[in-house]
Amino acid sequence: MAVASATPPFSPPYLSSPRHRRPDAISLRPFSISAPNCLLQLPLSLNSLHIFRRPRFAAEASIGDRESGGSTSVSDDEGLVGEDAAVFDLSEQKLTSWVYFTVILGVVLFVLNVVWIDNSAGGVGKAFLDAVSGISDSHEVVMLLLTLIFAIVHSGLASLRDQGEKLVGERAFRVLFAGVSLPLAVSTVVYFINHRYDGVQLWQLQSVPGLHQLVWLSSFVSFFFLYPSTFNLLEVAAVDKPKMHLWETGIIRITRHPQMVGQVIWCLAHTIWIGNSVAVAASIGLIGHHLFGVWNGDRRLAKRYGVDFEAVKRRTSIIPFAAIVDGRQKLPDDYYKEFLRLPYLSITALTIGAYLAHPLMQVASFRLHW
Repeated sequence: MAVASATPPFSPPYLSSPRHRRPDAISLRPFSISAPNCLLQLPLSLNSLHIFRRPRFAAEASIGDRESGGSTSVSDDEGLVGEDAAVFDLSEQKLTSWVYFTVILGVVLFVLNVVWIDNSAGGVGKAFLDAVSGISDSHEVVMLLLTLIFAIVHSGLASLRDQGEKLVGERAFRVLFAGVSLPLAVSTVVYFINHRYDGVQLWQLQSVPGLHQLVWLSSFVSFFFLYPSTFNLLEVAAVDKPKMHLWETGIIRITRHPQMVGQVIWCLAHTIWIGNSVAVAASIGLIGHHLFGVWNGDRRLAKRYGVDFEAVKRRTSIIPFAAIVDGRQKLPDDYYKEFLRLPYLSITALTIGAYLAHPLMQVASFRLHW
């Protein structure tokens, strides 16, 4: 999954010199520009000029007829060409857009419950899991199969994004992508929760002092890498027109593929804690999927952004902190401000909430009998 993602999505240009200051966490932009789509088709040859580049402005529309200038690329004395990640500008938010988001989220959850989850309402999720479970009596094999099915569908649709958006449009393709991926993800997660202790116990370290705290901290950190889609929730729900973003600040300075890094951290933490063969199988499947997403994400971004992606690639790294250590990435003096933004604060709150909700998630999964 590319960061590239999932999604997945979601600024004003700033300079690092004293003459221009980067906006703080949640701040008003100096200006906002909307541009017609025709202005976005700039010749790639302009990007290769070794002069100060004027920022490119991306048009962005929403169901509520939002006419704000979408995320803009940032350009400074070091030649940043990507987008400033996780910027949330209160001046550009419309109440109607968030009303649409809430309604869409409610409808999606309702349909997911009726069509997939609720067995009494004719949901087909149990039938799907029974079919996959019928292939093997091994929980490890079923766990790997569920992960493989999700990976093929998720990464396959992501690879077809350009063709799909040309055929049905950005919003319709996002609905198709989410409508197919979400039920498969729910099935995989529920199966893992219900069968995570059914495998062969390989080690037992849960009584080791401090291990619980280490696992919790690792899981907490992993969510800051896992969910860059929260950079624009309105795009996730197709309220704003979905875009394939080329982020370059924030977590991207640490690693160009934060979702892969976050998944590896999460898998290692949970595998160490659970210590059995089902956890190992789940980790192998998930990490393998995200390693493929590294290659596939870079390929898709290179195809979409060309020389701009190559510039971002040169000063970022797949392995966390590698570009910083070898000097290709220079962190601003006030780098911490790139994290003092609402999306990251939201991730903090949601991560703590998810931890506290673990007992409720387990009870809900058990009741499905999947």
